[in-house]
Amino acid sequence: MSSEIVSTTETSPQALIERPKRADARRNYEKVLSTARQAFAEGGESTALEEIARRAGVGIGTLYRHFPNRQALLEALYVGEVEEMCRSAAELDGSDPWQALNAWFEGFIAYIGTKRALAAELSNYLDQDAELFQVCRTSLFEAGEPLLKKAQEAGVVRQDVSIGELIQMVVGIAKIPAKDPEQNAHILRVALDGLRYRD
Repeated sequence: MSSEIVSTTETSPQALIERPKRADARRNYEKVLSTARQAFAEGGESTALEEIARRAGVGIGTLYRHFPNRQALLEALYVGEVEEMCRSAAELDGSDPWQALNAWFEGFIAYIGTKRALAAELSNYLDQDAELFQVCRTSLFEAGEPLLKKAQEAGVVRQDVSIGELIQMVVGIAKIPAKDPEQNAHILRVALDGLRYRD
């Protein structure tokens, strides 16, 4: 089966991508995605699909059965990154509210690096108002909002901030040029500490 966008009334990243149902096909699908994620991180737009198939240990025909073109593969990778961020929010939901919010945004800053590279290449095929981007953006907001609300209800985070403002703040920090990635992580920790509720 292909991973092309399917028409649906659902508004979740999962609804945008059709995945294989057979176990062996699903394994190959995940193997190609995992290899492509690493290959695009290393080679960017110069990465050839033939190279991804070779590194994944599958034939080019297998890759094209799942991803009929480059756009389909990029879309599946983009949606996969968003789904991972949504899953991590759900997994953190029962943790200490302050630690959960911090942990999610620490993961978010790493996600932005991958997302920016994928979005840059996807912009060759889609405009910024495309359904794929809108649904993924909404899903991230909906995943992070419960973490913020719980932290606010617990009295550990100030009440006058929204999840949209926090995401904008973290995206801005992720874009700061830094020779050492730890520098941006430090700036993030300083910024998040500014969210703490104080009398």
